Amino acid sequence: MMVFMAPQRRQQQRLLRLQEARGSGSMPRGSGRGSSVLSALQDLSWLSKSKVEKQLQIISVMQWILTFLFLGVSCSIVLLYFLCTDCWVITAVYFAWLVFDWNTPVKGGRRSQWVRNWAMWRYFRDYFPIRLFKTHNLLTTRNYILGYHPHGIFGLGAFCNFSTEATGVGQKFPGIRPYLATLAGNFRLPILRDYLMSGGICPVNRDSIDYILSKKGTGNAVVIVVGGAAESLNCVPGKNSVTLKNRKGFVRLALRHGADLVPVYSFGENEVYKQVVFEEGSWGRWVQKKFQKHVGFAPCFFLGRSLFSSNTWGLLPYSKPINTVVGEPITVPKIENPSREEVDFYHGLYMSSLGKLFDKHKTKFGLLETDVLEVN
Repeated sequence: MMVFMAPQRRQQQRLLRLQEARGSGSMPRGSGRGSSVLSALQDLSWLSKSKVEKQLQIISVMQWILTFLFLGVSCSIVLLYFLCTDCWVITAVYFAWLVFDWNTPVKGGRRSQWVRNWAMWRYFRDYFPIRLFKTHNLLTTRNYILGYHPHGIFGLGAFCNFSTEATGVGQKFPGIRPYLATLAGNFRLPILRDYLMSGGICPVNRDSIDYILSKKGTGNAVVIVVGGAAESLNCVPGKNSVTLKNRKGFVRLALRHGADLVPVYSFGENEVYKQVVFEEGSWGRWVQKKFQKHVGFAPCFFLGRSLFSSNTWGLLPYSKPINTVVGEPITVPKIENPSREEVDFYHGLYMSSLGKLFDKHKTKFGLLETDVLEVN
């Protein structure tokens, strides 16, 4: 009888020891492994869907900022370095292609719907987020010049809305081909020029715009950031100002081609970066104006956030909403050689239309009824 009871007693003793161990907080050797695995899984909480999407949004925005600032220069340095190595053939072939392809940017470029529809741009859009609002139809039987305001530091709303399909510009304005115009100097830099053209970006010069509005049929919309570098020097959060009073070249182009003028205002474009603004007459503003005169753009001393925290400085813009509203087209007649009076008349119509667009939509996007658009 004792022989049969011994195993049962040993089992009861094991159960008692296990209960005592649980009560005292100690666990058997094998249970520590399970606890370690559970802790490791908890450490991977950053892999949740929402956090992964946020990281992808940050990466997509940062790649564009770095591309715009450094891709052209870095590729130029690499190609020049290749000339001094056994890889000199790569540089020779690319520069031969560059000579052959030199005039492509001023002839409408080489857009790629595949690039414009990259999923990366949707993450770019959602980081802020950026939204595009349509107020009136754009007819495919007409050509247009869209004046984009304000410039901001990088014109992020202009890029996302008109150089990608992330906000649905092709669906909102079917049959319209947008061309975002930017500094011609960007198209002299290797690789960067091809990247820009793939999104439908073209040089902001007369030859390029003349070609699009006269040789590409109808349904074309050239987007010009009218204020340019001068406007970027004054963009700070909380300030709604545009540089427009003496900017009449785009109106003259519209008259020469009979292209309708369309005002576009992006609420929030100035909110995504902080900037050190130098007063008129200061040495800092003098340097910026000299740089703008000789190079084509003005260096801005801007402040964004870092990759890891919104409380530390970096190149990444703050995630503030940008709401872009496309206004009502102003019908413009075709006048081969418009007079100064005709240019002034349609420039006045445009300024009035832009002011009305701002006033009509400002309260929808967080501004006060008393806020006004400052026109310089």
